[in-house]
Amino acid sequence: MSFRKKDFRDSCAGIAFLLPNILGFLAFTLIPLLISLFMAFTNWNLEMHNMFQDQPLRSVGFDNFIKLFTDPDFFSYLGNTLFLMLGIPFGMAGSLVAALLLNNDFRGSRRTKQVFWIVLLTILLTVSCCMLVLTGLGAAAMTLLVCAVAGAILIGGAFGGQSVYRTLFYFPSFTAGVATYILWKKLYSPENGPINNVIQPILDTVNPTVAAITQTGAERISSLLLLLMGAGFAWMVWRRILRWKNGECGTVSLVIGLVLLSIPLILCQIWSPRPWGGALGWTLVSLAFGALIAELNSGPKFKALPDYGLADVVIFDGMLMIGLFILLGLANVVLGMPECANVAGGMTAPKWLSDYYWAKPAIMIMGFWGAIGSNNMLLYLAGLSGISPELYEAADIDGASPFQKFWNVTWPQLANVTFFILVMSIMGGLQGGFEMARTMTQGGPAGSTTTLAYYIYTEGFATGNLGYASAVAWTLFALVLSVTLFNWKFGNRYTND
Repeated sequence: MSFRKKDFRDSCAGIAFLLPNILGFLAFTLIPLLISLFMAFTNWNLEMHNMFQDQPLRSVGFDNFIKLFTDPDFFSYLGNTLFLMLGIPFGMAGSLVAALLLNNDFRGSRRTKQVFWIVLLTILLTVSCCMLVLTGLGAAAMTLLVCAVAGAILIGGAFGGQSVYRTLFYFPSFTAGVATYILWKKLYSPENGPINNVIQPILDTVNPTVAAITQTGAERISSLLLLLMGAGFAWMVWRRILRWKNGECGTVSLVIGLVLLSIPLILCQIWSPRPWGGALGWTLVSLAFGALIAELNSGPKFKALPDYGLADVVIFDGMLMIGLFILLGLANVVLGMPECANVAGGMTAPKWLSDYYWAKPAIMIMGFWGAIGSNNMLLYLAGLSGISPELYEAADIDGASPFQKFWNVTWPQLANVTFFILVMSIMGGLQGGFEMARTMTQGGPAGSTTTLAYYIYTEGFATGNLGYASAVAWTLFALVLSVTLFNWKFGNRYTND
């Protein structure tokens, strides 16, 4: 096949049109990546290598990576990153629930019109009661204004239907991230933030009741929460093993699910408010894995591939794991409430971003709010619109309940969307946290909100150690690549079933 002059001119014209994009990729992506890879094996430091210092640049081999894996700060900030990622399952669930609600129209048939008026009256009644309660508690004018705006949004959405609600839910995504972080920083202000203005009057009201609880009573409530945590763990393990025996999940998925559920029980050894909490956790975990070994020896009734149902395990067992963590945290909080209520001033609202123990939960709450109306909601809406109505008609003929239709029709049909959202959320979670830390907390207090992304920034541009920062960056790249390949290997297999 000959290459004519016209073909050559056409190729040159095409390259000329692509040249700005190619030059941009080379200048801002490929070349910086190669330089970063080179810096990771050198002692490049801005304090030693600049226009005023003429020290030679030398190769250090793998010293930067050795230092990285022996640096306790690296693992501490990796732990912060993974902790903040615990909100991913809840964020995905919130996006799915929002998409399911926004996929319905309350202004269709006569029956749905009745539902619309019931919803509207419920909104009016709820907002009115909230305003009265806040007024009686002496809430600030800003708090009352926020409540009124929320009520107006709900009422306007009820009248406007799907389009208005979808626009309102997605509207925060148009706002720049830094502006959103500044707004939430104001909301979390301990002195005059709207959140504490709502919480503090409630705490003042219940403070006498809490102060009347004896320490023995608090210990009993705390113990009850721990026992409830153990009972919930046992029930979840039993359900997971039962699903495995019925062929609804594979062996690898079963083991991963039990590991996720066991993490809160294992950490009871450190975080349990009662001396016997750690022993309870280890006992239940030992019994669970003993039952697992016994069931593996007997074999399932219906066999499934080892990684079958892995996405369900990661999302649902991840949410259940967080629920167990919440019960463990409540057990600790209840145990200390009488003492807090009896000190001068009584119970006070959290300091949020300035408190070591509240900073990460505050960030996770903000992330959950942002995830509900994010692009994930739009993806789920697109996935819901692609489900064939015939599947729901067949389910209605079979007498399926709403939950059965969701579990056996909606959820399996959203497998592609869920897989994509899960992969992108994990990648974003591992690489995220820089804008948030830079704007809201500066990585504090005491490094509790410093993620790997912010750690790379501080090491590279605050201390000038570009070689070590590059090593951290490439380690993070390897971590993201490994997790993505794992998800692609095991999670992608059943998305088209």
